[in-house]
Amino acid sequence: MGINIPTSTLRSTDRTIPLLGYGTAEYPFGASIETMKESILHAIELGYRHFDSASLYQSEVPLGEAISDALRLGLIKSRDELFITSKLWCSDGHKDLVLPALQKTLENLQLEYLDLYLIHWPVSSKPGEYVFVVKEKDLLPMDFQSVWEAMEECQKLGLAKSIGVSNFSCKKLENLLATAKIPPAVNQVEISPLWQQKKIREFCEEKGIHVTAYSPLGAKGTLWGTNNVMECQVLKEIAAARGKSIAQICLRWVHEQGASVLVKSFNKERIKQNLDIFDWKLSQEDLKRMSQIPQQRACVAAGFVSDKGPYKSVEEFWDGEI
Repeated sequence: MGINIPTSTLRSTDRTIPLLGYGTAEYPFGASIETMKESILHAIELGYRHFDSASLYQSEVPLGEAISDALRLGLIKSRDELFITSKLWCSDGHKDLVLPALQKTLENLQLEYLDLYLIHWPVSSKPGEYVFVVKEKDLLPMDFQSVWEAMEECQKLGLAKSIGVSNFSCKKLENLLATAKIPPAVNQVEISPLWQQKKIREFCEEKGIHVTAYSPLGAKGTLWGTNNVMECQVLKEIAAARGKSIAQICLRWVHEQGASVLVKSFNKERIKQNLDIFDWKLSQEDLKRMSQIPQQRACVAAGFVSDKGPYKSVEEFWDGEI
């Protein structure tokens, strides 16, 4: 019998989201699909119910196969027990391509609906290519209003139970909210003890937008990540004093900020360890020390910046939130 992971209610739809999720972004994308399927099945067995995918990750098909296997093996009784997220890639960030992109995602996952569909990045690109990094000449400004209208249509059709965004700054959210009929339920952003994102967390709280944290451990080993979180001396000292792993300290810290958190591992022992964050707390001294850690974004999104593109600098991309 797996652990019961606590949930939070999404204010825009009244649906619940598990506060710990299993991420499927590995780099290079699609490098170990068979291992991923086995790991997802193991995660379901342990009690994970929230799985995060994206059209870019090449993880939708193995996730869908793992869900089918979990149902067949009786690990879950119904697909409704799971919370499945996927994301719209930049090349589909055009009003008329949103619905077909979601339909393709659902086909890959062998599902009738997503629990959450997100705009992956606040930028569009030339249709047809699912690549990261996007070629400079293919970068295009996103028409937020029309793309969001298409996202709203996906929710109205019941193909996505909730809709949201990822990597949106306060300013971009403000612009989106100005015309949205259905407000975004979620903003998924990088959050870790080394990139605490207090401003965006407070803004989202005020607007009723749930925050999901990605790369809470710094995404070591990926094109966009760094080793800085796992090598942080303060975190090492807190982990040693408490008899916990650095990963557990980071995940617990995010949990205490009120955000849901995604973590990826293909290591069976670590998948289990990462669940052990709910029956203990960080001390006030721990929290004070962590609040003083120098801040540094791991994923600066330099690949979306170009002299000829919609964003000429990293500062402009993040609207100064760097």
